[in-house]
Amino acid sequence: MNNGVIGLFDSGVGGLTVAVEVYRQLPGEATVYFGDTAHVPYGHRSVSELLKLAGRIVAFLIAQGAKFIICACNTSSSVSLPVLVNTVKVPMLGLIKPAAWEALRLTASGKVGVLATEATVKSGAYERELKKLDPAVCVYSQAAPRLVPLVEAGEIKTPAAAAAVKEYLAPLKKAGIDTLILGCTHYPFLSELIAEELGPGVCLVDPAGAAVRLAAEEIKRLGLLNNNDERSVQHKFFVSGDPLAFKARAASFLGYDIGCVEHVDL
Repeated sequence: MNNGVIGLFDSGVGGLTVAVEVYRQLPGEATVYFGDTAHVPYGHRSVSELLKLAGRIVAFLIAQGAKFIICACNTSSSVSLPVLVNTVKVPMLGLIKPAAWEALRLTASGKVGVLATEATVKSGAYERELKKLDPAVCVYSQAAPRLVPLVEAGEIKTPAAAAAVKEYLAPLKKAGIDTLILGCTHYPFLSELIAEELGPGVCLVDPAGAAVRLAAEEIKRLGLLNNNDERSVQHKFFVSGDPLAFKARAASFLGYDIGCVEHVDL
């Protein structure tokens, strides 16, 4: 038994896709979520900026009692996590490895696409992980810089979103992929448009489910698991930007009110 909480962070609302998996798979665990909405999107930011932001957020989560931290952001998972995991005492997990495992499990042709932010694509994290697990796999990466701002603005079923999705998926369709990693936690909110554009022959990989399954195994292995009555479990939300905007967007995406959202300056 451990009274600590699970910390999660992302540049904005995207990491809620991971948070929801924590609520489902680990119902006895309290969580603290940090959305860095004052600095979203992360995709165009430099490595030094990303490291500085992630370091401050992780320190905040630890101060909030985090016993385990899930980096619920692909950009931070690919750029910041490899550095922070060696300097932070609290165990941390990202999204890259779980998504790569899932993609290789699903692909039949060995042609895997990665739709991600500019920073994630530039880092080469997904390609390295996929190739490490299966040297024969063919990886096709596509940066999609307009998608995160569209999701943060709530434009998930608009003509602008459909046009952006069509543009970014065109090279991946041409490559003949049969599996696509949604390499940003914002992208599952666009999965309907993405699936429609790619057709039924392409499997979509949302890293959230696989990442939380791995986190659950690690939490149990470390003896950190809580089995609290889920009715008594609390989930706290903090943002660096406008808390009311985050609260409204979360309610729109999740279909329910997440409760109080507090502002914190990094």
